[in-house]
Amino acid sequence: MGAGPGDPGLLTLRAVEALSQADVLVADPRVHDVVRAHTRAGVDTPLQSADEDTAAVPADGAADLAMAAARSGKRVVRAVAGDPGLDSDAAQEMLALADDGIPFEVVPGVAAAVGVPAYAGVPLRDPRGTDVRFVDAATADDRCWTEVGVSDATVVVSTTLESVAGTAGELVAAGRKPDTPLTLTLAGTTTRQRTFSATLGSIQQTLKQAKVLPSPEGGQPVIAVVGERSAAARRDQLAWFESKPLFGWQVLVPRTKEQAASLSDQLRSYGAVPAEVPTIAVEPPRTPQQMERAVKGLVTGRYEWIAFTSVNAVKAVREKFEEYGLDARAFAGIKVAAVGEQTAKALVAFGVKPDLVPSGEQSAAGLLEDWPPYDPVFDPIDRVFLPRADIATETLVAGLIELGWEVDDVTAYRTVRASPPPAETREAIKGGGFDAVLFTSSSTVRNLVGIAGKPHNVTVIACIGPATAKTAEEHGLRVDVMSPEPSVHKLAEALADFGAQRRADAAMAGESVKRPSEKRPARRRARS
Repeated sequence: MGAGPGDPGLLTLRAVEALSQADVLVADPRVHDVVRAHTRAGVDTPLQSADEDTAAVPADGAADLAMAAARSGKRVVRAVAGDPGLDSDAAQEMLALADDGIPFEVVPGVAAAVGVPAYAGVPLRDPRGTDVRFVDAATADDRCWTEVGVSDATVVVSTTLESVAGTAGELVAAGRKPDTPLTLTLAGTTTRQRTFSATLGSIQQTLKQAKVLPSPEGGQPVIAVVGERSAAARRDQLAWFESKPLFGWQVLVPRTKEQAASLSDQLRSYGAVPAEVPTIAVEPPRTPQQMERAVKGLVTGRYEWIAFTSVNAVKAVREKFEEYGLDARAFAGIKVAAVGEQTAKALVAFGVKPDLVPSGEQSAAGLLEDWPPYDPVFDPIDRVFLPRADIATETLVAGLIELGWEVDDVTAYRTVRASPPPAETREAIKGGGFDAVLFTSSSTVRNLVGIAGKPHNVTVIACIGPATAKTAEEHGLRVDVMSPEPSVHKLAEALADFGAQRRADAAMAGESVKRPSEKRPARRRARS
């Protein structure tokens, strides 16, 4: 199975289907993180790495592992980078399977030599239909270099960073002019992608000036495109991936993975690399009796409405249901309200479709805008069950009472400060390793500073509203971005607009685009 050149989004539908059915996953180290997310729980991953619950199988032993598992009657997925027919020695593994009488299927993938130029903004063909040649520099012989050297074909070369100068030299010696355009892409299709435009004669100097050479990573694979289609003037117009507003930005999201799921997806669409760091941990209430009485009241018909204002409230009620052997049927005859997209999704996953979701602002105030007043004619019961956090504001309770409802305001869970993140994350926060941080409430500001320290002054600070911004400033932080609305998705959008403006300003000034973290002052070397 081909896992593509790096971007998880380039996995094919067939690949995802195969992974979901696998009993055993045997993956090349370069792609195990990409494919592991699509396997079912309990899949066997031979040779798990010491520090992660994922497979990192050396290529030379992968075929033996796959064959051994297949012989035992298990369904095996052998995942390789790129495409099995173009980017790996999978043909040898398939021949071994055939010789052993083991049936197999091939799932093609996006080849690196095709996917990487597309992400670099280098089309390999145009209406003139010029020939395209693919060369693996590691196995190319003199005849191969001679053929591509004397032709005018676009040449796509798979090589390593350290071998680029040698590859360029082979092409010049074979007949290509030193001023032939060349585009070189590292870490293609990932948010670490970097692309350099040069010529065959200048690529070595270009990489040295960019301080890419000498490389600290030995054998780093790269894709070079040689020919007029890789000219810098064309790439400036077509480089769609690296021109995303937050391309390569490391963005700190102080929320749990469950809370940050859709927000992180949105940030990735802008080219960012989100890192979720929980600042709040959820614990049961100190006195559970109130919650127990309320859940029993649901079953006995005590309430007309139940209002959920967070995913954690849904989780707390669901856990209590499971404790009593109840399920979603207990909501029969009760109207359900939910604030926020994620809260509504959590209810649907529980088997409950909300009757009321705010049509406007996703907040307690937005819910009150749409909440009907109590009507003794149409509402047989006047009571609302409101399970929520111990630190929640009184806005919703007061508003419901004003509308004529009685409210059972129940502490369903407590929010406490989360444990500190790993040392390397704390160092990145304080040392400027993150390009931006999104603060979605005043408590996230206080808790992040409390458990991890104050973000470095090069880090862009984005706040969801004035109250959160005020708390950030009280902690000595400079607020750079403010959301126009109290919405996490509008906050991410505002950060993307900020990043786009920075790119435009850099282009206007004729400067290269740098991430905020790249503007940290260099550390002084200790005097000997």
